[in-house]
Amino acid sequence: MRSQDIGQAAPLPAASAHADYGAGALIVCDRLVRIYTAEGIEVQALQGLDLVVESGELTALVGASGSGKSTLMNILAGLDTPTAGSVRVASQDLGSMSSRQRLGYRRSVVGFIWQQTARNLLPYLTSAQNVELPMRLAGTRRGARRGRANELLDLLGVGHCAGRRPDQMSGGEQQRVSIAVALANSPSVLLADEPTGELDSATAASVFGALQSANSELDVTVLVVTHDTAVSSMVRRTIAIRDGRTATETLRHGSADGSGGLGHAVEYAVLDRAGRLQLPRDMTDALGMRDRVRLEAEPDHIGVWPDRPGSSSRDTPPDTPAPPDTPAPPDISDISRSEDGVA
Repeated sequence: MRSQDIGQAAPLPAASAHADYGAGALIVCDRLVRIYTAEGIEVQALQGLDLVVESGELTALVGASGSGKSTLMNILAGLDTPTAGSVRVASQDLGSMSSRQRLGYRRSVVGFIWQQTARNLLPYLTSAQNVELPMRLAGTRRGARRGRANELLDLLGVGHCAGRRPDQMSGGEQQRVSIAVALANSPSVLLADEPTGELDSATAASVFGALQSANSELDVTVLVVTHDTAVSSMVRRTIAIRDGRTATETLRHGSADGSGGLGHAVEYAVLDRAGRLQLPRDMTDALGMRDRVRLEAEPDHIGVWPDRPGSSSRDTPPDTPAPPDTPAPPDISDISRSEDGVA
């Protein structure tokens, strides 16, 4: 069996294969790398991350602090640039954009919601004025701005807050108005970084319901970072990031149950384009897998076993033939030389 070296990137594929990766998808991250340098120390926030999100998806992104989630969101939002690799959103190459193009991208292609409501809304404007502001900056005429603002606030269940400033609303109302602001210019993608992180469970459910409404009613693709298991259980696809790479995906099938969650969930490990696979730590720790593992190709699967120095026959997988004995090196006395001096 031929395999890639663990942790080592494979050679780039042919140009045509490279171009076809994620063809037709709304979000495509291809071997995305982001390295920060602080006080002479390099930190690799993203280490060759691959990600494909189709148009119309509602997807959750999870992972421990420092795994690279926020770095990825900032790159997708046009707030940061990758060190290497490529990232496309709505067929636009974010890595080759100028500052002016990046500004236009943030205004029209992507909407962003921060966890802190104070970063989403201007405190001296009413809800309706906050929603109108992005459209005003984009040059939308006054009548269209007002109609769009009222439509979005009603859709997200905060029409009654149109004339209120942020300090006159609850935290959940502020976040739903923030979603309306992010949707003002009809973006293709809505990014939400822990939008329910500061809310109680009931309020968080109402905010996530607003995201679901945006996804279903406006056909906007939603990518939400969350630590809330209740939120991640209500989406069909949950992507886990670990050590700067996509590690696992959980896909849920079936219709919603009584609690709002979806049906049967299946977790998959992600095999990236370089042939790397992150095995769940709880599984590797339980089997003492460290540094290297032994692979065996089977007709319908690949077996993975820990490499134990001095292991006995009990460590050999069942029904797996023992490897052939290594032939002894030839005796030097048996080697004769030809007239040309070649052995």
